[in-house]
Amino acid sequence: MRMRSSRFFRATLLALLTQLLIPSLTTQAQAPKTYSSSEILLGLKKLNVLGSVLYIAAHPDDENTRLIAYLANGRLLETGYLSCTRGDGGQNLIGPELREQLGVIRTQELLAARRIDGGRQFFTRANDFGFSKTPDETFTIWDKEQVLSDMVWVIRQRRPDVLITRFPPDSRAGHGHHTASAILAAEAFDAAGDPKRFPEQLKYVQPWQPKRLFWNTGSFFVKPGENMEGYLKVDAGAYNPLLGQSYGEIAARSRSQHKSQGFGSAAQRGEALEYLQYVKGDKATSDPFEGIDLNWNRVPGGAAIGKMIDDVIRKYDPSNPSASVAGLLKVREAILKLDQQAKVLGGAGSFFRMPEYYWIKSKQEQIEELIRGSLGLYLEATISEPTIAPNQAVAVRLDVLNRSAVPVTVRGVGALGFGRDTTLNTVLNTEKPLSLRLPLRFAAQLTTSQPYWLREVGTVGMYHVPDELLLAAGGELRTAQVPGVATVPAQHLPDGGGGKQTRERNAMLLVNQQNLIGLPENPAFAYVGLQINVLGTSLFYSVPVQYKSTDPVEGEKYRPLVVVPPVAVNIGGRAYVFADNQPKTIPVTLRAGKAGVKGSVALTLPQGWKSEPASFTFDLASKDAEQTVQFRVQPGGGTQEGKTELRAVATVDGQQYSRGYQAIEYNHIPTQVLFPEAVAPLVKLDLKRKGQEIGYLMGAGDEVPDALRQIGYTVTLLKPEDLTDQNLRRFDAVVLGVRAYNTVDRLKTVQPTLLRYVENGGNLVVQYVVNRGTVMPQIGPYPLTLSSDRVTVENAPVTFLNPQQPLLNSPNKITAKDFEGWVQEQGLYYPSQWDPKYQTVLSSHDPGEKAKQSAILVADYGKGHYIYTGLSLFRELPAGVPGAYRLLTNMVSLGK
Repeated sequence: MRMRSSRFFRATLLALLTQLLIPSLTTQAQAPKTYSSSEILLGLKKLNVLGSVLYIAAHPDDENTRLIAYLANGRLLETGYLSCTRGDGGQNLIGPELREQLGVIRTQELLAARRIDGGRQFFTRANDFGFSKTPDETFTIWDKEQVLSDMVWVIRQRRPDVLITRFPPDSRAGHGHHTASAILAAEAFDAAGDPKRFPEQLKYVQPWQPKRLFWNTGSFFVKPGENMEGYLKVDAGAYNPLLGQSYGEIAARSRSQHKSQGFGSAAQRGEALEYLQYVKGDKATSDPFEGIDLNWNRVPGGAAIGKMIDDVIRKYDPSNPSASVAGLLKVREAILKLDQQAKVLGGAGSFFRMPEYYWIKSKQEQIEELIRGSLGLYLEATISEPTIAPNQAVAVRLDVLNRSAVPVTVRGVGALGFGRDTTLNTVLNTEKPLSLRLPLRFAAQLTTSQPYWLREVGTVGMYHVPDELLLAAGGELRTAQVPGVATVPAQHLPDGGGGKQTRERNAMLLVNQQNLIGLPENPAFAYVGLQINVLGTSLFYSVPVQYKSTDPVEGEKYRPLVVVPPVAVNIGGRAYVFADNQPKTIPVTLRAGKAGVKGSVALTLPQGWKSEPASFTFDLASKDAEQTVQFRVQPGGGTQEGKTELRAVATVDGQQYSRGYQAIEYNHIPTQVLFPEAVAPLVKLDLKRKGQEIGYLMGAGDEVPDALRQIGYTVTLLKPEDLTDQNLRRFDAVVLGVRAYNTVDRLKTVQPTLLRYVENGGNLVVQYVVNRGTVMPQIGPYPLTLSSDRVTVENAPVTFLNPQQPLLNSPNKITAKDFEGWVQEQGLYYPSQWDPKYQTVLSSHDPGEKAKQSAILVADYGKGHYIYTGLSLFRELPAGVPGAYRLLTNMVSLGK
C-alpha cells in the first residue's frame, strides 16, 4: 500500500460532485443497502423504463402512497413527491417538538416513507405557517414567485413526463396550502418549458415541458353519485410478486411512517382504483402515459441498449445474481459511449443541459448500483463517535466485502475532498472482508451541520436557503468544473487557527444555493471514495461517513455524522415569567464539542434587567462533557410589562458561540441534531393566582407543565393509573394535555373518576381534542360535538360574550390586550354544538367568517367546574405570550 498524488481522486471527484445534483446522494443514516434477488430483477426491469412522474401536494402526509408505490414499482417509473412544505405548522402526536423541530421530524418521516414505496423526496422553500383557509391568504404569506421557481427547478431537474396533484385548485381542497399547491403546479407546468421564466436556472438545467397534468381525485373530493366515467382509472391495488406485497400493502407501511401525525394505516389488498382528472397538456384516453416513449428509443442511439438489457433480464439467474454482472458491465459501457457522444455533440461543459444527459446519468447511476447489488458488495464507512468539531482528527473505518464469486480488486480509496488517496491492488476474496483505517483531519473552517434551510433567519412563510453550503474537506484540492459545486482554494479561506500550513493545505467543497433548493436534507459532510476493478472495468463508489453503534435492544443503529461547535450553549427553559420583581434562577448548560474547551459564558439582557453573577468561567476537559451554571436574573424596578428576550453567549479563544445542542431521537427516524439559538423569552407581567397544586395528565406532548411551574404552581405529572379518587382530591385543578382524549386510551375507563373529581368541587381543564379518533364519544359531563373549526388569524379581535364571567375576572382581569402577540393561530378544534349547560366566554372569527363562540366552554358540574378550551395555549405559552399565562391562570384558579 502506498500513498500517491490525488490525480485519481481529482478525476473521480468529478463523478461524485456530478451526483450531488442527484438528490439520492443526500440520503443519510441508513444501514448499507442490500438487495434480494427479486429486488435486483425488479431493478433490471426498471433499467429499461425511461419515464418519470412527479406528484405534488402541500405537506408531509398529503401524498398518495399507494399511487406512488404503484408508479415506482409497478410502472417502474422514476417517481418523486414534491411537498411544498416540511409540515412545521402541524401538531405532534409523539412528543413536544413543534415548529422547526417538527418540520425536521416530518422531513425524516417522508424520507422513511420514500425508502419503502420507492419514490424520491423534494421540497420547496415554503414554510408551513399553520392552517390557512384560502389560497389568497397563503400567497400573502408565502412568496408565490419563489415557491413557483422552486417547483420549476425540480421539474427541470427531474424532467417528469407527467405531473399529478393531490388537490384541486379550489375550496374543495379544504386548506389554503392544499389549494395553493394545485394552483402552483398548473403554473409550473407552463413555466418549466418557458426559457424566459427563471432563466437563472438555465446555467444548470434546460427548460422542460411535461406532457400532461392530472389531478388525483377521489371519493373525498366528489359529490355522492357524481359520474366519474370521464376520469382515467388506474388500478393501484395489484400484487407485485417480486416484492411479495400489493401496492396497497406497501402504501400502508409507507404511510405509517407519518407517526408524528398519527397516520398508522391498515393494509389494503385487491383492486384499488385511482382516478385522474385531466388538467393540462395533451389529453390521454386510456393511460396517463399514453403517447410517451418510455423506452430507450427516447435517447438517440439508445435502442440497442434496450435490447442488451432485455438479454440480461432473459438470462438472469435468481439463485446467482452475480452471473449478470458481465452483461451489466457491457450495458454500462454502451451507456458511457452515449455519454461521450452527447458531450461531443453538445460541446464542452454543456452536457449537463442536454436532453439525453438526464437519462444517461440516471441509468448509469442505476446500473452501477445494480452491479453492486449483484456482487453482494458491502460498503460501509463509519467513525467511532457521533460528532466531530472543526479541526478535529478522526479515523474512518472502511469495510468492504465481496459476497460473490466474481473477482473484485480494490484499486484505490480515499476521503473525498481531503486531497490524499491510497493506491491498492487488493483482491477481495469471497466473504473475506477488507477493513481499512483512514486518518482524517477536518478543516478548521467547518460550521455546524445545521439543516441547510434552518441556517439563516427566514420569514413566517419562507425559509431562506444560504448562498452556499460548506461540506467537509481537508488537504489540497484543485477545482472541479461542475455547475453548482465548486472548491475554494485555501488562500481564499480564513486561517481558522491553523496558520499558513492550514491555509495552504485546506480546501472545501461548496454547494451553491440553487443546487441546495429541493434537497430533502443536507448532503453527508464526508464521503469515502472507492475505486474497484470488476472483470477489467473500473468502477467508482462513494460511501457516506456515518456513526454506527450497537444498542442492546435495537441492535445496530446509524446516525448522520454531525459537525458541532467547540461549545454549545443550552438555556434550561423555554420561557421565564416574572410576576413580581423577585429573581429567578436560569440554568445554562455548556456542552463541549471537543476536549479541552475553556472560556466564559454571560447573559445578554434587555435594559433594566440584571444577572448575578455577570459571567461564569468554564473548563470542559473532555469531549461531550457538560457544565451547568446558574444565573440569578431579576427585572429592575421600572421594568415594563411585556415580553423581551435573553441570550446566552459563550466566549472561547475570542470567538463567541450562542447556539445550543438539541438531539431529536425517535426509533422510526435517524437521530437528528439541531443547533437552536440560545435565547429564551423574558416575560414581565402583573399576575395573581389562586391555588397551588396542579395535576397534569400528558396527552400527545406539550410544554404547558413548565409554563405552570414558571408562574409558581406545583405541578405533578400524572399517569393514567394515578387517576383515582384519593389521588385527585389533593389537587386544586387537574389539566389534561393536548389531544389527551385522542392518545390516552385509559381515559374511557377513568372518565367517571374525573367527573366525580369535578362533582366534588374539583376544577378540570381539557385542552384541545382532535374531532376524529377520540377514545370515547363524549369527553365532557354534558354533550358537546367536536369539530375542525378554528381561528387561524392569531391576532383576530376577541369579543367577551359575558364580561361578568368569573373566568374573565378572577384572579386576573382579562382584556383584549391579552390576545395580542399570539403566534401561528388563535385556536383549533372548537366544538360546533354544545349543551346549554356550557357557558360560552368569548367570540372571534377569521375574516369573512361567522363568529365562533366555543374557544372556551365552562360548565358547572356538581360543586366544581369543567372547562374545554381550543385556544392554542400549547403554542403561546412556550412563545412567552403574556396573555396566555393570564388566561391559563384564571382557568386553573376558577372557583378558588
